Amino acid sequence: MSDINIDSETYEILSKGDLSDPLLIPSGSNYTFYTNVNYQGKSMRVIYKPRLGEQPLHDFISGSLYKREYASFLLSTALDWKFIPTTVVREGPYGIGSVQQFIDIEPESNYFTIAMANTYELQKIALFDCISNNADRKASHCFIGRDGQVWGIDHGLTFNHIWKLRTVIWDFAETPIAGDLVNQLSKLLAKITHTNSEIHNILNTLLTPEEFLSLCNRITHFVDYPIFPSYDPNRRNIPLPWF
Repeated sequence: MSDINIDSETYEILSKGDLSDPLLIPSGSNYTFYTNVNYQGKSMRVIYKPRLGEQPLHDFISGSLYKREYASFLLSTALDWKFIPTTVVREGPYGIGSVQQFIDIEPESNYFTIAMANTYELQKIALFDCISNNADRKASHCFIGRDGQVWGIDHGLTFNHIWKLRTVIWDFAETPIAGDLVNQLSKLLAKITHTNSEIHNILNTLLTPEEFLSLCNRITHFVDYPIFPSYDPNRRNIPLPWF
């Protein structure tokens, strides 16, 4: 894709490989499968989330969570904040859904165990959650991989046009956003609002017009007022369960 720098080999394996023998992961409200994808002699472990396994929600369009996983990956990659594993949308054994590269986790790794040593990387994730309007940033959704990188997963509850930020990451509340991160947001805004750009067109197939406009408005807000939001005592700010 011309607008974003995606690992083309991984993307091709995930998009074209054979998904074999999916194993249901018993935890979680939506059906999630662990399996391998095999393509031209190469194998990769993946997480497969079919649309048919999504539980209906009153505040998100039914059957849209897999699209939001993919939109989150594209948005983070367009920012060059590569904390979301490579993700594609494709057909699988149980129909269309998202397929995401599986990341090996360091034992006992979660937001609270990595926060002190990874402030800058977690600021990126916190800011990404603000612009994507993430309603489900649990502690277990941030971790260190065995590769030493900070990763973030589970981005199905994103891009609602109504402000729904629910997260365990409140360490940066009411603090200034770093200038380089603001500059990257500004460049992202130019990309996604350019009507001839590939990411503009793809995001508009994944999100409703209202959701896309709200995304642009949130980015504009944080470019113009680069302060992390404050905890709002009048609504739920932390997902349940929080871990």
